Amino acid sequence: MDTFIATVHIIACVLLVVLVLLQAGKEGMGVIFGGGSGSVFGSAGAGGLLVKLTAGFGALFLITSLAYNYYTGAARKPSSSVMEGATIEQKAAPAENKKPGPNLFEEQKPQDGSKQ
Repeated sequence: MDTFIATVHIIACVLLVVLVLLQAGKEGMGVIFGGGSGSVFGSAGAGGLLVKLTAGFGALFLITSLAYNYYTGAARKPSSSVMEGATIEQKAAPAENKKPGPNLFEEQKPQDGSKQ
């Protein structure tokens, strides 16, 4: 069933791309590339037919996407965690440094004795 849904999904993807590319633009750059009135579908164009086919294949794409997700998700079983059998080792904390570093929030005094 997964193979059938994936096959229909790929066919719908390819046909959807072809249908979108066949549609003419709205008098923008399409005129430069030969978007005149003389076309394969006649002078009126194929607006109604291509729009309906695009909507149909778009719906088919959505349905096959959801169906493939449903069928492949139902086949998965909850797996156990990878960390389920891991052991945790307790290590001793590193010795703390007795010499404190400079406190950045206190005012620094110059070491040569001069005032700033």
